[in-house]
Amino acid sequence: MAEITAAMVRELRERTGAGMMDCKKALTESDGDLEGAIDWLRKKGLSAAAKKSGRVAAEGLVGVASGPGVGAMVEVNAETDFVARNETFQNFVAEVASLALSVGDDVEALKAATFPGTRHSTQEELTRLIATIGENMTIRRARVLRVESGTVASYVHNAVKPGLGKIGCLVALEAASEIEALEMLGRQIGMHVAAAKPEALDIASVESSALEREKDVLREQAAASGKKPEIIEKMIEGRIRKYYEEVVLLEQVWVHDGESRVKQVVQKAGGKLTGFARFQLGEGIQKEASDFAAEVASMSKG
Repeated sequence: MAEITAAMVRELRERTGAGMMDCKKALTESDGDLEGAIDWLRKKGLSAAAKKSGRVAAEGLVGVASGPGVGAMVEVNAETDFVARNETFQNFVAEVASLALSVGDDVEALKAATFPGTRHSTQEELTRLIATIGENMTIRRARVLRVESGTVASYVHNAVKPGLGKIGCLVALEAASEIEALEMLGRQIGMHVAAAKPEALDIASVESSALEREKDVLREQAAASGKKPEIIEKMIEGRIRKYYEEVVLLEQVWVHDGESRVKQVVQKAGGKLTGFARFQLGEGIQKEASDFAAEVASMSKG
């Protein structure tokens, strides 16, 4: 039996909103497995926010860049938010995003590529930046989308400078439409992606493991109703349709009018949505919680 620590209980509580004792029981039932504990809470109806995204726990910037038929997005992390306001750091992120347009989204290849305007690698430039600013930094991830005919539009939420912010989105639209109109639609879809947080482009793109996991949770919830098996299966079918409407971009309700489906908006424009990407700064990164008062007290004793 795995040891259930206070830190594990706290993390589960933050992610689900369930009570402390329920979180401890869920972790015990799942032998310390966090995702299993989340499922256990959902099945028991004790989790109000099991799908809540992880807390943003890292600083830095998301940067986007675009060219004819291509768009790139990168995330560069630093230790504090002060660095994100540093012009030198901002310029570095912008250059890395532009570099990704030609290099691609392999992070190691990006690090090895010659940094624009120098004779050394991007990683060496980053090392120099770390020495200058005095904080640890890393190029965490990158994404590049391309289209044969159309545009890859971008959107940055609450940008600190053009193309730089804490949430970035890329949208690949194939169409023979006028590029300016297509860019506008792509930007609107980017705003939708930033707000609605889709997980897949279309129903076929939904990961089978995620779908089966959802069906398992729904099946146990429906079984608790005491209804006949055939009725339960129909209930599950209806709820899976609702699930698709929540996580599939093309099936989601268009945030700009609250009525249309995204697929209807794209079809009306005569285009085809072939891909999207969404980066939120620090998502999925765990950051140690610190007690500032205790830290100061400890320093004063030293």
